[in-house]
Amino acid sequence: MKKGIKIVTIGGGSSYTPEFVEGLIKRYDELPVSELWLVDIEEGREKLSIVGNLAKRMVEKAGVPMEIHLTLDRLEALSGADFVTTQMRVGQLKARIQDERLPIKYGMIGQETNGAGGLFKGMRTIPVLLEISKEMQEMCPDAWLINFTNPAGMVTEAMLRYGSHPKVVGVCNLPINTRMTLARLLGVEVERLHIDFAGLNHMVYGLDVLVDGETVLGEVLDIMSDSKRQVSMRNIAPLPWEPEFIRSLGVIPCPYHRYYYKTGDILEKQLEEFQSGTIRAEVVQKLENELFELYRDESLAVKPPQLEERGGAYYSDAACNLISSIYNDSGDIQTLNVRNDGAISDLPKESAVEVNCVVTKGGPKPIAIGELPVSVSGLVQQIKSFERVAAEASVTGSYEKALLAMTINPLVTSDVKAKQLLDEMLEVHKEYLPQFGERVTHK
Repeated sequence: MKKGIKIVTIGGGSSYTPEFVEGLIKRYDELPVSELWLVDIEEGREKLSIVGNLAKRMVEKAGVPMEIHLTLDRLEALSGADFVTTQMRVGQLKARIQDERLPIKYGMIGQETNGAGGLFKGMRTIPVLLEISKEMQEMCPDAWLINFTNPAGMVTEAMLRYGSHPKVVGVCNLPINTRMTLARLLGVEVERLHIDFAGLNHMVYGLDVLVDGETVLGEVLDIMSDSKRQVSMRNIAPLPWEPEFIRSLGVIPCPYHRYYYKTGDILEKQLEEFQSGTIRAEVVQKLENELFELYRDESLAVKPPQLEERGGAYYSDAACNLISSIYNDSGDIQTLNVRNDGAISDLPKESAVEVNCVVTKGGPKPIAIGELPVSVSGLVQQIKSFERVAAEASVTGSYEKALLAMTINPLVTSDVKAKQLLDEMLEVHKEYLPQFGERVTHK
């Protein structure tokens, strides 16, 4: 790699971008980024300008020689890049609102990365990312594609199976968020704590937790059983776990497991929010508007603390740590979405999994964990089958595959409702689903 690093962020007008810029500034000595290109589409032009100008003020205030470029021309940005990060929302927040509201209308959980909502976010996103993969193979074949776009597991699955560019890693802030939270609850420095993560994105489990190399899994299970000390995220209701269930499960679930283990409780809460017009997407829309008003302030030259309310805690750490570790051949351990290659022996080798990896200049190397515990293997297998069929539907535009994917998802309650919901969502989102053609629904 050349001395000055070129990073391209596609979806550069995102409200998360200031956190990423802050992370690059903090690590400039170890990660000398000379060019950061923020890329967006015409619909995101205004947000790109607002966020880009804040990024320029942040860099100027920090006194680092990093050039910020703003463009709507993706190919211009990709030329000669070393790292490309993707943080897109195809259809913007208005599409997310539909992803969450429509399933609730049919009596099912509405969530942007799980269930029917996750399926449609994936089907809108995967074709765009596959096009970016093709462009990277032509414009920057040695660059690493670091994907943050949700649903990251399904997206990484599709890019590994159907993409033109092999150097792909999916990243999520959930594992680092869990590690930071458990370190705080245990009262230890985060550097002393290690978690053996394995599973899928938003379906990952902590198989063991160690402090100074000694297991503290029992103590952590007790913490997870304590209603006053819950491990959750801002976008997921911190409903307490049943203590006997957590102890018998024997591993640490992630916050998103509440959608599967507490489906009725979550749905009841979502139905209340649906009636009051305060579903998560609508809350996020309000937060976004407030953030961009802050970003407009020409006296602002740092990431505002209000960004933490957006739900992306430790996003920049996950992003920048990975890029720095590849660049510096660090050999440290990070939890990433990568090709399985036998790390989880009861999942296909070619599939995407979320596991601990040793990060080198040649990319992340997954650490083998063997078979998943029988208590969690079945659910992971079901979600993986959903991701694979959903990825195929996204690429082929097959109505039948889309219906199959929706129906086999455990958050969808019947094949009849699946078809009704699929037809309505295909119609609502048809602008962003060209692969399904003009006749998008089967009546």
